[in-house]
Amino acid sequence: MQRDILVGLIGANIQKSLSPALFADACAAAGRRGYYHLMDVDALAGRGLQDLLAAARTAGFAGVNVTYPFKEAVPALLDEVSADARQIGAVNTVTIGRDGTTKGYNTDRIGFRRSFEEKFGRDAVAGKTAVLVGAGGAGRAVAFALCDLGVATLLVSDKNAAQATGLAAALAAHFGQGRCRVESDPASALTTAAGMVNATPVGMTGFPGLPIATDTIQAHHWVADVIYTPLETDLLKAARAKGARVTGGAGMCVHQAVEAFRLFAGFTPDIARLHAAFAKAAVLRDRMTEPAE
Repeated sequence: MQRDILVGLIGANIQKSLSPALFADACAAAGRRGYYHLMDVDALAGRGLQDLLAAARTAGFAGVNVTYPFKEAVPALLDEVSADARQIGAVNTVTIGRDGTTKGYNTDRIGFRRSFEEKFGRDAVAGKTAVLVGAGGAGRAVAFALCDLGVATLLVSDKNAAQATGLAAALAAHFGQGRCRVESDPASALTTAAGMVNATPVGMTGFPGLPIATDTIQAHHWVADVIYTPLETDLLKAARAKGARVTGGAGMCVHQAVEAFRLFAGFTPDIARLHAAFAKAAVLRDRMTEPAE
């Protein structure tokens, strides 16, 4: 007899996450019963990453997703970390065995890579220069994905100079010197690049603003944002107004979820169905949060 699947998400500012809707749809399609629980540290006073991970293990969770701001902190708390996640230096998916053993994975890398190929195609970045704003947990996965896609030079910018330098060093170790360098002025750097990715929380609901000045965005650029709350950030709106090709974080969310759910439950959701489930859930979420007239 198959057991019910209990999983969750640990992070901050996650009340509008669409992961519960995606998991419910994937379970329904597979004929399984499952529940996806949000563990938001903004709503759980005094509870941190270690507390919530321990609680998930005690409660018999099959695993948890991990998001901002914990992706780089969680590996140290796990029994094992996959080779891919060790290379990236960040974990966003943790499986919990029946004996309580934990193993960390990174499904953001493949999620961003597949989403980028789906939206822009590999040729949009292969052999070209790209700008990455944000060198935290999400940014690290995006950086490795862009290198997988064949970026010639990746220009990394972060308010935390040590994070940017650390990411550049990690990429050099795996892809060779000269593949990545730290950039202090990403807006100016964009003038010689094919496109840019925002991998910071700036622009997400609760984190208003723009990650860079948008003056240098032009029609020939592509602009990607890992954020999907809202579906179109102010950055993407500004880029679209310039005629640039844009994509938000929806595709990355769906593609990484396929891999995460496979690890949690042993089945692979249908990608087309999951895209449709995401779109439906996003409409319902946004309708519920629209201000009253």
